[in-house]
Amino acid sequence: MKVYLAADHAGFKLKEEIKKYLSEQNYDVEDSGAFSFEKDDDYPEFISKAAEKVSENPDSKGIIFGKSGAGEEIVANKFKNIRAVLGFSEENVRLSREHNDANILSLGSEFETLEKAKVLVKIFLETPFSGEERHKRRIEEIEDIENRQ
Repeated sequence: MKVYLAADHAGFKLKEEIKKYLSEQNYDVEDSGAFSFEKDDDYPEFISKAAEKVSENPDSKGIIFGKSGAGEEIVANKFKNIRAVLGFSEENVRLSREHNDANILSLGSEFETLEKAKVLVKIFLETPFSGEERHKRRIEEIEDIENRQ
């Protein structure tokens, strides 16, 4: 599975650690930036690159990083076919995959340790969408709203 990563300065260190972790787990990882720590960079530039790639590649996933993860999630959700979720607990991440077929996980470096981030990433990448009819129907409703724009 292809996994796209992106972060601004606040999420840069956590992104680099998760990139190593994913490579050790044999995931195909593509980094969309930032490629170095720049304290004044802006997250929309990097997050939009990763979200666009996930939007175009339905079999891929994305993991994005910032200080809170909230702004990054907002940017990602501007793209068609993206269902980004702010990950904050194991159950929230699991349900986002099972019920919402989330394809981008946003993590806030201010709130997640490296060890917890690894657990959330593992759950995100290994939990399948349930495929239950009610969940499919709701995703189709979201897509209908998206297509009206």
